Amino acid sequence: MIHLTRADYRVMPWANGKGQTVEMLREDGPEGMRLRLSMAAVVEPGEFSIFPGIERVLTVIDGPGFDLHGDGLLLRCDPLLPVAFPGDVPIRAERVSAPSMDFNVMVARGLPAPQVQVLRQGKVAAPQGGRVCLLALDSGDLWVSDAELSVPGLSIAAQLAF
Repeated sequence: MIHLTRADYRVMPWANGKGQTVEMLREDGPEGMRLRLSMAAVVEPGEFSIFPGIERVLTVIDGPGFDLHGDGLLLRCDPLLPVAFPGDVPIRAERVSAPSMDFNVMVARGLPAPQVQVLRQGKVAAPQGGRVCLLALDSGDLWVSDAELSVPGLSIAAQLAF
């Protein structure tokens, strides 16, 4: 099991240069990024960074949420409701009434899609041959395990089958 805290995370500029992200966990392979868990603040309407070959699941963890508009896409990002979308489609945040913080799970296209859910208690297990990543919303701590984890209050779990 891996346990990461805010002291372990890296703050870096967005790929499009219009904000900052807190990179919590990243794994690269021969073809580039395979997995990335991060947090970012959406404080005003604007373009999201493009991530070719990446599938994203975004969950608003603080604030009122916002809309995502893209070519053929209109998604509402409400608090604590995971929303999946392709990372290589130009997309823009709209209807940003107040700052929102989001948690992002990004995986390389071709890998099994992550199962992302909000949990309040209990246990969450890693899928067969995979692992589970658990973000505790009260502390910001992240646990990664290939077994079962206890949910320490309101948390977001990403089950990865790779």
